[in-house]
Amino acid sequence: MAVDAAAHHVAFKGRREDDRLLKGEGRYTADVNLPGQLYGCFVRSDRAHAEILKLNIQDSPGVKIFSGEDMKDLKTPPSPIKSPGRGGMAIRIPHRPILARQKVRFVGDPVALVVGDSPQAAQDAAEQVEVEYRELPALISPSEALKAGAPQLHDDLPGNLSFDFEYGDEKAAVEAFARATHVTRLALESTRLSGNPMEPKACVAAYDAASGVFDLYAPSQGIPLMMPGLTGAFGLAADKFRIHARDVGGGFGIRSQAYPEYCALLFAARALGRPVKWVGSRFETIVGDHHGRAVELAGELALDRDGRFIGLRFDWICDLGAYASSAGPLINTVNPSLHAINAYDIRAMYGRHRLAMTNTTPITAYRGAGRPNVTYLVERLVEEAARETGIDRIELRRRNLIQPDAYPYKTPTGNTYDSGDLPGLLDRAVRFSDWSSFEIRRKESLGRKKLRGIGLAMFVEPSGQAPIPKEEAMIKFGESGNAELYVMSGSSGQGHETVYPDIVAAVLGMEAERIVLRESDPTGPLLAGGATVGSRSTMTHASALSVTAHEVVRKGLELAAKDLEVAAADVEFAGGKYRVKGTDLSVSFSDIARRHRGALDSSGSMKPQGAYPGGAHVAEVEIDPDTGVVEVLSYVGVDDCGRVVNHTLLEGQLHGGIAQGIGQALGEHVVYDESGQILTGSFMDYPMPRASDQPRAIALYDHSVPSPTNPLGVKGAGEAGTVGAVPTIANAVIDALRGRGIHHLEFPYSPWRIWAALSKE
Repeated sequence: MAVDAAAHHVAFKGRREDDRLLKGEGRYTADVNLPGQLYGCFVRSDRAHAEILKLNIQDSPGVKIFSGEDMKDLKTPPSPIKSPGRGGMAIRIPHRPILARQKVRFVGDPVALVVGDSPQAAQDAAEQVEVEYRELPALISPSEALKAGAPQLHDDLPGNLSFDFEYGDEKAAVEAFARATHVTRLALESTRLSGNPMEPKACVAAYDAASGVFDLYAPSQGIPLMMPGLTGAFGLAADKFRIHARDVGGGFGIRSQAYPEYCALLFAARALGRPVKWVGSRFETIVGDHHGRAVELAGELALDRDGRFIGLRFDWICDLGAYASSAGPLINTVNPSLHAINAYDIRAMYGRHRLAMTNTTPITAYRGAGRPNVTYLVERLVEEAARETGIDRIELRRRNLIQPDAYPYKTPTGNTYDSGDLPGLLDRAVRFSDWSSFEIRRKESLGRKKLRGIGLAMFVEPSGQAPIPKEEAMIKFGESGNAELYVMSGSSGQGHETVYPDIVAAVLGMEAERIVLRESDPTGPLLAGGATVGSRSTMTHASALSVTAHEVVRKGLELAAKDLEVAAADVEFAGGKYRVKGTDLSVSFSDIARRHRGALDSSGSMKPQGAYPGGAHVAEVEIDPDTGVVEVLSYVGVDDCGRVVNHTLLEGQLHGGIAQGIGQALGEHVVYDESGQILTGSFMDYPMPRASDQPRAIALYDHSVPSPTNPLGVKGAGEAGTVGAVPTIANAVIDALRGRGIHHLEFPYSPWRIWAALSKE
């Protein structure tokens, strides 16, 4: 990663996780086996909407079958949204049975759990289960679901409307638009995506009758995300569940809650008195894992005669799917409201988002969790405003960016951007992408009968904004003086095992190799805090560890003073040593840790406040008009992620996010037919981003402004790549097509869709 600003970071010797992972020594959920375990297989609905008239199930030797009636007493956890919506409306969350009862509401809805002595026995028995259905009309479009007379999905959800959410100041926005000299309007679809972690969904469930404690082995982004679903479903305290996850093969928000399948397996393990294991197929992952995006976006941007942005309005219809996931309502309401104006100094803003239920897989947080929808819509509005007014698109942005001296900047939705330098990000992105000479490159492409485009997107996105009172950490020392770190994070590839010990080692002055991270350890201390979601891990978990490490140093100072036989005020700490001021008399921290291990054990906490990272990304693409194929020629990203702790890990996060953003723009799309049947149930039909889809050249630059909201000064980075890539690729492709009179095209920009658009002109 190219560096364009001074950064304070710890030495990097390679990720310590990689040694075991590259050798095939990782331990994922499918690798877990418990003595005497049974095996589960789910019978799933092949209808999108139907009444269950009859469920023909019969236990046989070695096989036990559970239905929704068996689990009817398990409950649906309450919604995390407590504030009222438009007109005082309270959010309505329909009950989600663990196994379908009376009705199925989407293809893939689990109807029965078959448990056998082997995976083969369970699958064979599942194939013998007969379900008699009465078909009902299916809804796959959220806007259609809200129309008068639409079929009802849930009896307690009139009009299929779960929530009508609003934010900002409607009156101020109306006044701003009334005095505008130009208004740009745009409607876009943020297409439905499948998160598709490399590791399919899996679970091993066990129950200890003596203690009444469940053990759940499942891919997880941290205990705090999983626990509410379990305690809510079973009505038990948190100490009755132990959640285990060693290695997790991808999270992206998709692994952020306790799925109904997990609860069903726990129920079966308790009922049968033996552990039960289930490993889902790729098809089950695509239809059963919660999806992402699926929002009908509409927006308006008001400009004055000088090209200043004076007002912004959103009107979104958001698809929740057949049921509300734990995160689904949040990502389409609270998250967008936190940064709706994106990077621009807009003083009047109003947003209205309606959450509708459809006969599709439920929606949850997927990398970006609502943020890419904001940047996609706003940055496309800015591009169209530039075209319609004739103002250069770089100049239009430069006129309207929030200025560095405006921080802390309070937005019209009541949120506060902590720090940043958006003009600096823009200037560097333009320079590093060689924007000024692009027309030369465009002409060269035209000479080869190719269409070349360049696109830029600015973004500001919230990170670490979860409403958590405090983030706790603990550091314990063993007999050898080695340290163990405890936090509630849940890594799924971010490199926590490397960077957290490095941060603590830098404070304590000891070797990082002598420090071990035990994150979301079910046998560790009970800590308050959040899990790994919302680009918050280094901001919160690492900051809490840093605070705790300084408490360890403080305790060590008193112990060192006793060992050195001086007053504590006469001792100073630096470079891993306690030294008597003005002398050569010293003792190392490592020696203190070995001598006084238990006395150094410490806990600490910090109050999460969130931060607002930003960026300016530029992409160049080339389109073959004969085939519609898009090639991403280059990608330049200039990011403000606050203080950078580890450039290599940061670059990995940005690369991954950019890849997923390109995947959304160029190919990924979960498609249902009119009956609600999923048409993209395998990798034959659902195109994951491939190496050939990635940029020929990618250059990432750091332009950091430390955040004042946390002890480390960091900002989030896990979702920045996706938040920036989605609008950047969109703007580049549309720029390439403008010469052929095409100013609008919906995602995904697949070869067929682009070829079809060009063929119509």
